[in-house]
Amino acid sequence: MLVAVALASGGMLLWPMVASAAQAGALSPNGAVQRINRDKAVVVDVSEADEFAAGHVGGAKNVPVGQLEEKLAAAVKNKNLPVILVCATGARAKRALSVAQKLGYEQAEVLAGGLKAWKEANLPIEKS
Repeated sequence: MLVAVALASGGMLLWPMVASAAQAGALSPNGAVQRINRDKAVVVDVSEADEFAAGHVGGAKNVPVGQLEEKLAAAVKNKNLPVILVCATGARAKRALSVAQKLGYEQAEVLAGGLKAWKEANLPIEKS
């Protein structure tokens, strides 16, 4: 019984480190705001058009994840600018990250938690 308790408590102590490693390379909403303001980062929302219209990060460009290879170069012409990829929860943006990097956007990053985390941080949303 004591061994089981020790293993369970050890697992609970290690969980925050494992969870933060899974979010490695992802920006917090506040980190994204800093990248936008300081480094002129471009926000690319990889959600579908109807989701984008319902609400998105201010100034974001909509390039659905399925069209990223064809349309990202037109949306973000300067590959040296930081690119922040956003979707509803961050799952599609994580998939889009590898596509963006393959296209030469080395400073591409994902908004951790997606638009949901952005809203939870009480940051402004635009609707179109």
